[in-house]
Amino acid sequence: MNTTTVNVTAAVAAGLTAAMFGFAAPAVAAPMPGGDAAETITMLEAEGNRVIVNRLSDTPLDQAEVVSIYRGPALRDTVRDDLYERTYQRTVVGHVYYLDIR
Repeated sequence: MNTTTVNVTAAVAAGLTAAMFGFAAPAVAAPMPGGDAAETITMLEAEGNRVIVNRLSDTPLDQAEVVSIYRGPALRDTVRDDLYERTYQRTVVGHVYYLDIR
C-alpha cells in the first residue's frame, strides 16, 4: 500500500468521523424539580418545546417552584432536505413537557 492510498483513507475516515459527530444533537441540560417555575418554562420554550403547566397552588408563577417534570411525546415538523433535493421528511423539533408547580 503506498502513502497516497493511506493518506486518502485516513482523510476519508477523519471526514466521516467529523460528519458523524457534527450531526449529533447537542446535549441539553434537563430541568430539575425544585427550580424556579418561570425560568424553567422560559428555558423549555426557548428550546422549541411545548410546556403544559399544572398548578398545585395559587402561588404566582414568578414565585412558584417546579414540583415534578414529565417529558411527553415528540413534536415533529416537516423539513426540506435541499442538499439532496429529497422530499419532505419529518424530524423531531422538540417535546411536550408537563410541569407540576407549587
